Amino acid sequence: MGSKIPGFREHSRFLPVNLREIGERGWESCDFIFVSGDAYVDHPSFAAAVISRFLEAQSFRVGIIPQPETPASYTVLGRPRLAFLVGAGNMDSMVAHYTAARKPRREDAYSPGGKAGFRPDRATLKYVEGIRAAYKDIPVIIGGIEAGLRRFAHYDYWSDTVRRSILLDSKADILVYGMGERPILEIARRLAQGEPVKAIRDVRGTCVRSQGPPPELAVKETGAVKETGAVKETGAVKETGAVKEMGAAGVFQLPGYETVKGADPDSLRAYADHFMLQKLHSDPGTAKALAEKSDGDRWVLQNPPAFPLDTAELDRVYELPYMRRAHPMYGAGGIPALQEVCFSLVSSRGCFGGCSFCAITFHQGRAVSARSRESLVREAETLTRHRDFKGYIHDVGGPTANFYGAACPRQETGGFCPEKECLYPKVCPQLKADHRPYMETLKALRNIGSVKKVFIRSGIRFDYLELDRQHGKEFLETLCQHHVSGQLKVAPEHISTTVLAAMGKGEHGTYEKFRRDYAETNSRLGLKQYLVPYFISSHPGSTLNDAIELALYMKQSRFVPEQAQDFYPTPGTMAAVMYRTGIDPRTMEGIMIPRGEREKRLQRSLLQFNRPENRALVIEALKQAGREDLIGAGPECLVGRHH
Repeated sequence: MGSKIPGFREHSRFLPVNLREIGERGWESCDFIFVSGDAYVDHPSFAAAVISRFLEAQSFRVGIIPQPETPASYTVLGRPRLAFLVGAGNMDSMVAHYTAARKPRREDAYSPGGKAGFRPDRATLKYVEGIRAAYKDIPVIIGGIEAGLRRFAHYDYWSDTVRRSILLDSKADILVYGMGERPILEIARRLAQGEPVKAIRDVRGTCVRSQGPPPELAVKETGAVKETGAVKETGAVKETGAVKEMGAAGVFQLPGYETVKGADPDSLRAYADHFMLQKLHSDPGTAKALAEKSDGDRWVLQNPPAFPLDTAELDRVYELPYMRRAHPMYGAGGIPALQEVCFSLVSSRGCFGGCSFCAITFHQGRAVSARSRESLVREAETLTRHRDFKGYIHDVGGPTANFYGAACPRQETGGFCPEKECLYPKVCPQLKADHRPYMETLKALRNIGSVKKVFIRSGIRFDYLELDRQHGKEFLETLCQHHVSGQLKVAPEHISTTVLAAMGKGEHGTYEKFRRDYAETNSRLGLKQYLVPYFISSHPGSTLNDAIELALYMKQSRFVPEQAQDFYPTPGTMAAVMYRTGIDPRTMEGIMIPRGEREKRLQRSLLQFNRPENRALVIEALKQAGREDLIGAGPECLVGRHH
């Protein structure tokens, strides 16, 4: 699992955001300054607070510059002794700014008053540019969702192009990807010992750049990608000789930027291979370093992933002395994103769900690490002393709430099978579905005297619940009786077998069984609680007929969502690769892609077929699909012929 994280030292006030607050602490300067795309909220759900408090606990002096707007903003804390840290925020700045239809959003939950406009597009690039203008020779380390998921050449939905590594475009010194505690601590210590930033090239969980082939690469040709079971040898890669094994250390060269940036068939196939090679080298226990050549003979070298924190280390990170409030400088308006998480507990990291449209596994990893019951109880008791606590814990979860431990014996040692998924296309026989530890933790939290109710709002994987033959029924009863407030949100995503396969999800029948089990459990308990399913329109693999099938299911089940989610191809997801290439990278076979705003609007309108404003689009979709039998007054019809 790697080395332990040693001795933490506690503090009990906000980190400094100006020179006056630095002076109040008796400091001459900060060691590190974190430039963040989010407002400063000192809470363990905000990445800037976690990394900054973590470094502070290791005796480093850390300040925060939240959402800088002018050149002068970068100098409000002076020059840091060691480095600037840059993160665009808890959300990718482009996702925060634009809808799936590329229209500007009116709100930003991570900004003061929930107003948009406090952070720039492509915030990481803008922030590094601002730092370099203020302090030309200062080390700059980038990280977080935006940087981590763009560490190599990547499809950019907003420009509809393949962009270079953000490390090259930003000209930062080091990129930290994944969960950053281990990498940033090693970097911090080496900088503090006087090591030049350009010499720090071998830290797990980081990428570095070079002009010309990286010195780590002693090139040894081995030809193209061979059949692995997940990635097949392709003509595009074979013709370019794109993949080479480098040196005794085992470094693989990915297809280069010039090879994958095009829209021709060979480039698209190479891009699909490019993604799958990254996926195959995402297990900290087996991954090799990866190298990618960009234009102008610029290179990016990715070191193997950092090992995840173990239970004791996670406990210490989440029990640091966060204020659990927004900085007072924001006044009464507050930061809306805090309201949802202020009284929530993070119980785990990582997700072995394997959904094609989700980047969590690419960021947090597939190996699930859980916090101890004792730590969560201690944090909950801390919440009860918060001035605004009303007795309700809003959530106890992680990327998937009921993934509260390793999926199998291999994951218990921090590893996983990069060439296989745990739940798709078949459930792995090694998977252990056991809800007992999570139930015991929830019970301990419910038993805290001043806690009235403990809710679960993180996603519940109903397929995993149904797999737990020993404790699944008991967990569902516990969930319904104690942890649901009228509605339980779940994510079947679709009902079409073809679309679910593209999503990396199991068959629809599993959801139907869970739906029946949920209804029966609530009926037996005398509770009137509803299931609110979440569906995605226009996902790769979805035709108009698939969308119509989903609409008919909604009508039959008498549920039409108030909000509809259109597929959003974000960096770091397999589905974005499908969208870009028209290829399923798992099989290298073609896949249907809904393209163009009109086609996506038609599929989206079918999710809310009963809305008057969608009537014309629904009729157009039905006619285009040859399903005019669904226009009229019949019991199965989705829309009438006349107003």
